Amino acid sequence: MFRALIIAVLCCLVVADIAPAFAQEQTEAAPKKRRTLFDLLFGDEPAAVPAATPAPQTPRAATPKLPPAKPEVAKAPGATRLAVFGDSMAVDLAKALTRYYAEDPNLVVIGQGVGDSGFVRTDFFDWDKTIAEQIAANNFDLAVVMIGVNDRQEIKADGQSYKSLTEPWTNIYQQRLTGFLNQFRAARKPVIWVGLPPMSKTEYSAAINQISSIQRLASFSGGADFLDIYERFLGEDGKYSSYGPDVNGQNVRMRKDDGIHFSTAGSDKLAFYLSQNIQNFYRGGTVSVDIADPLLGTDAAAMVRLPYQGLGQTRLLEVAGAVVPLGRTPTRAGDLVTASRVPAPAPFTLEQLMTAPVGRVDAFGVGVDPTAPEDAVQPP
Repeated sequence: MFRALIIAVLCCLVVADIAPAFAQEQTEAAPKKRRTLFDLLFGDEPAAVPAATPAPQTPRAATPKLPPAKPEVAKAPGATRLAVFGDSMAVDLAKALTRYYAEDPNLVVIGQGVGDSGFVRTDFFDWDKTIAEQIAANNFDLAVVMIGVNDRQEIKADGQSYKSLTEPWTNIYQQRLTGFLNQFRAARKPVIWVGLPPMSKTEYSAAINQISSIQRLASFSGGADFLDIYERFLGEDGKYSSYGPDVNGQNVRMRKDDGIHFSTAGSDKLAFYLSQNIQNFYRGGTVSVDIADPLLGTDAAAMVRLPYQGLGQTRLLEVAGAVVPLGRTPTRAGDLVTASRVPAPAPFTLEQLMTAPVGRVDAFGVGVDPTAPEDAVQPP
């Protein structure tokens, strides 16, 4: 009897559960799974989790690539040969100039830099001998020189050694620079000497700046153009800085980790500055210097003066103020021949000012009247 009672209760539960489900099945559009006795005793079967809809995939950005390399421009057979002489600084400069003039078929850059060389250790590398050989072989048309970072050391001459930057050292060093530049002048080869930039170490930078100053004086006396780059590579505070604006105005690293040499961006910036000086000689295929003779056609033209022959004489006249290259605007009155040859007038004394006759330019309103009696009272 107990067994029958259990069966009856279960049957009631099943009927009670099935009836609403049956009614719901009639009203809902989608059929619902019926619950069985097994579900009542052991729980409903977990509903199947619908498969996740895959999220739409965003197309991956294209991998950045370098711009295509520019096609190499073949150099013309008669292209101007620009030789870059000097130490390791000149090596980097030659590479930058090669990039700068890569698309110019009329100029080819010849790197002639020798690392660790200078004008002090002639036993290691003799620049005088090398330039003599290059000139004899006619291997270049225009020269750029950048050297000196290895020259802060003792110099030997006549069996004696002299400490760096002392007076004897300076005299010997300047003599070597002068002899070096005289070879270019005698061969009528234009020269652009590039000064040295500031260095990271204060003491070393001061010494290099002194060496660069000696090079400047030697360049002026030797008829070479001198490009001063010291201030152009200083920071905003006037001190050494590894960073600075590049040729596009972006703040990038200008110097290498050694605090001496230029980075690629720094070398390119230097090449841009140097190109402005090269324009004074390079005319897109030829090297020339245009001369304006202010005395031509005048009586003074027949006077004894330095002849207009060769680049060396031209440079000497330019320094003296006798010639002005076309395209260069004089920056001071001393660049004009009329300003440098006219003697300065003697200063007027107070007595001369007081006794000058009225109406003369030096009377200044306080002169005497020559027609007035001597005992007449002169105006104050």
